[in-house]
Amino acid sequence: MADADLAGLLREVRRQARFEDTVGKVLDWLRRQTSAQVALVQDATTVRSSTTGFPHEVLSPLAPLLARMAGGQLASAATEAERLHVHCEALGSSEPRPVLVVAGVSKPTPETISLTSHVGSVLTLLRRAEDGDLAHRGYQDKARQVRLGVLHALLAGEPVLARRMNSGAVPPLLEAGGLRIYLLRCPQADRDRIPALHQDPAGFHGSDLMVQCPVIDEHLICLVAENEAQRDPRGEETAELLRSLVRDNRGYALGISAVQPLSATAAAYGQAVHALAAARATTERVASHHGRSRLEGVLPQRAALNWARTLLQPLDSVPKTSADITRLLMTLPRSGVARLLGLSRNTVAAHLGRWDWISTTSAPEPPSTWRWP
Repeated sequence: MADADLAGLLREVRRQARFEDTVGKVLDWLRRQTSAQVALVQDATTVRSSTTGFPHEVLSPLAPLLARMAGGQLASAATEAERLHVHCEALGSSEPRPVLVVAGVSKPTPETISLTSHVGSVLTLLRRAEDGDLAHRGYQDKARQVRLGVLHALLAGEPVLARRMNSGAVPPLLEAGGLRIYLLRCPQADRDRIPALHQDPAGFHGSDLMVQCPVIDEHLICLVAENEAQRDPRGEETAELLRSLVRDNRGYALGISAVQPLSATAAAYGQAVHALAAARATTERVASHHGRSRLEGVLPQRAALNWARTLLQPLDSVPKTSADITRLLMTLPRSGVARLLGLSRNTVAAHLGRWDWISTTSAPEPPSTWRWP
């Protein structure tokens, strides 16, 4: 076969690689070179792609032969069917193997057989590339789902559950003593690109975790470990990476929570949301949560505790899940909480409804002896 033929085949592959039906374009190229009709048959019966004039009636008498080739018993074969000369090439080694079927009115020449073999090799490589792309996309999807599952567990105050979800490959974040949440606001395309760019082979981000927010398309939730003994060198760069992204992109903003234990991730998230709102009003577009004076510090301790216990006693009968959902509703709309936790809005409303009877209960008045400083 002439080198020009091979060069033409490679040019066709490079030219058509950007199109979805690359296989069909290669088959059309082979038809133009050989004047024969071509089809790629999968599972011994299904035509994945073919040239426009391919005689599908030849496949029925070829069925036993195609089954043997798909099963790995034959690599190539030549026969006649429906008054046509047929040459078949099995592709690859993974069973069931696809089969390249070339049918023409005249017996194929050695040059045609050679060119068909080369086309088969190219299609095998294209198939492997396609399988690799599918596997990579599948891995990325699963990694994203696991990261979101870990976030859900931590928001529910269940770090042990988050560890069980990653048995055998527990990310360092879940072994840390605490965390901060860095909430980055950026365009959605960047929000999706940043985690993929910085993830490690396990699908995490060193000692930290970046999760696309399931509620707000422009938010990237970054859980940064705060236990230095457990930190990975890559993880130490996460905070500075996020700050540098804000410095370099005027449309970005960053809200940073205070340090919280893993079981208080929901509280850290709420702090980061408020900090982000403040950050968007500053020239630096970065703000940290500095906390507030705790109420018990300005109240008489014994009297305040007795009053608080009386006020909050009805809450003891409310399930923890309902309390967690209500806490998130202080920061997000009802539909946002449903998306964040993977629940329906009716389920969120049902949990919220558990509080209705409490709101009708008369709250005790604060002791008249309290004096505000």
